Amino acid sequence: MVPKRTGPLAVALLVVTFVAAANAHGVSGKDALFLQSVRGAAIGPLMYLGAKHMVTGYDHLAFLVGVIFFLYRMKDVVQYVSLFTIGHSVTLLVGVLGGVRANPYLIDAIIGFSVVYKAFDNIEGFKRFFGVQPDTRAAVLVFGLFHGFGLATKLQDFSLSPDGLVANIVSFNVGVEIGQVIALTFVLTVLTYWRTRPGFLQHALVTNGVLMASGLLLLGYQLSGYFLGA
Repeated sequence: MVPKRTGPLAVALLVVTFVAAANAHGVSGKDALFLQSVRGAAIGPLMYLGAKHMVTGYDHLAFLVGVIFFLYRMKDVVQYVSLFTIGHSVTLLVGVLGGVRANPYLIDAIIGFSVVYKAFDNIEGFKRFFGVQPDTRAAVLVFGLFHGFGLATKLQDFSLSPDGLVANIVSFNVGVEIGQVIALTFVLTVLTYWRTRPGFLQHALVTNGVLMASGLLLLGYQLSGYFLGA
């Protein structure tokens, strides 16, 4: 039998990993050198980079975990994930191709807040403390827009060649979707099994509390970077 504390501890360790990876998140090393050297369309490599960015994107994954945490029907999972996809695809393309810029610290702070928001929503915090229930679908779409800007700010750090830029950014976005499917498949598999174990609801409350705390850490980290000019 799985110990009662296995679920929360496993998720807590996962969250610690997300936070520990904060300084490494983004595009760096060989990937950065490659982006700066690309001339013309590089569809395959850009799809790979997009998928890699999503799979290693602790902030995006933490939000998605919150979004699907209590979704039991595949129809609902597809609906919510589609709203998130529409949101981040629009702002990724507009941000890079349209040259729309935003302060990366503030955008990433809002992304951290999105994790807090969804975890708070999962424990029915809005109903309990404010007596209201915001439209969750609208929230996922809106936060998706900010997540897309987060992706855009990572690419805007580089002087991307205009030669093949549209094809490359679209390929990067497609890669992000591929990475999202891979990550969600893993998360859904774990959640589906976990829901069959005794005490899931009790552990779910603790897990969402930990998820909320991780979002607050991300929020504080990014705001300190903004105000201190780090």
